[in-house]
Amino acid sequence: MPSTAHRPATALVASVCALLAAAVLSAPVVLAQPSQTTTPTSSTPSASCQDRSIPPPAVDMSEQPKPGKTAPGPLPVPAKPVGGSRLYDCGVITPGGAAAPPGPNLLNAQSWVVADLNSGAIIAAKDPHARHRPASIIKVLTALVALKELDPSTVIVGEKADTEQEGSKVGVGVGGKYTVKDLITGMMLDSGNDAAHALARKLGGVDETVRKMNQLARQLGALDTRAATPSGLDGPGMSTSAYDQAVIFKAALKNPEIAKAVATKSFNFPGYGNKPAFKVSNDNQLLALYTGALGGKTGFTDDARHTFIGAAEKGGRRLVAVLIRAEKIGAQSVYTQAAKLLDYGFSVKAAAEPVGQLVERAPAETAASGDGGAAQAKQDGNGGITAPENPSAAAVTPFGNVGLPLTIAAGVFVLIFAFLYVRKKRAKAAARARAAAAAV
Repeated sequence: MPSTAHRPATALVASVCALLAAAVLSAPVVLAQPSQTTTPTSSTPSASCQDRSIPPPAVDMSEQPKPGKTAPGPLPVPAKPVGGSRLYDCGVITPGGAAAPPGPNLLNAQSWVVADLNSGAIIAAKDPHARHRPASIIKVLTALVALKELDPSTVIVGEKADTEQEGSKVGVGVGGKYTVKDLITGMMLDSGNDAAHALARKLGGVDETVRKMNQLARQLGALDTRAATPSGLDGPGMSTSAYDQAVIFKAALKNPEIAKAVATKSFNFPGYGNKPAFKVSNDNQLLALYTGALGGKTGFTDDARHTFIGAAEKGGRRLVAVLIRAEKIGAQSVYTQAAKLLDYGFSVKAAAEPVGQLVERAPAETAASGDGGAAQAKQDGNGGITAPENPSAAAVTPFGNVGLPLTIAAGVFVLIFAFLYVRKKRAKAAARARAAAAAV
């Protein structure tokens, strides 16, 4: 008799265990969902592929975080390359049937892009999404942020902190009065770090300005870019790409103040105290060397090496060339390399199939948060960087990735315990009934 009584219980327990096993086995399936920030394998791998997520190691201590702050982790790498599927190739990318671009004896930048500013079509590129340091070409983004919030005629008074900035200075003086337009022009022509700092003060301080720069970069679709300073001086987590800088410069040229500033060969920068106004010349030699030049921006730090943006117009076509991590070739400057790249771009027929496209906003799959993109890292309260949010990490059910299986498992265990408890209670009652009957 007892043997017969156990059969339903055994069957129920077996069924419950089967349900539990199914619930537990379902967990790996959910966990195996692909991450949006997985780096795809390049179709043409080369040594430069190692720069897909972070720039090469720094050669000095400029990127060490300040005391009390944490170093940022790498920015997420989108699973799909922004601008087109070919743009994760690590080598030279050209349209079908086009001639080869200048070789390393004429163009040695580790990463470059030449694109049409009118259509956004990328004519050719080399490792366009490789992450490197921007140096002073990041000032174009600083100018965009400043003119987004400040009137060009707004006056900013120079302070001591402006004059104490490292690197190149345009000549801001304590007590000097400068319009936003003056500071942006000085920042573009003479790469003034003092002018960048003065603008940052007016925008709410250096940290707030950097936050706004990164927010705008995300909104534009420049997802390889993280500014660490308004000036381009190297700092923790600083990165950009040739692709991003072309995107940012294309947006910048739509602003008349920036377009005018980068095309200005010289202007009189305001004096201060007893010092009169003085002439400042544009350090972008492409303006003098290249017919049809529209302007651009220079950059250099020990870690970034030479960076450069240059644009020109011929026959109604407006092209931009971006060079990242370049070196001088003998006596030839980076401007000469940019000129060769622009020449190549103009030699490719406008009707040629582009290798990619400059976006004007973040792709829909990466743009969805209120601050411009959930896939980007966020600064924490200490000025460091918290772990980046992963858009694919959102729960696929109300219980999350593993919560549902665990909830089912807990429920199954409760059912087993309840069944065994009731069965044991009934068995005791039956035993008492049999004992009472025997006593009678």
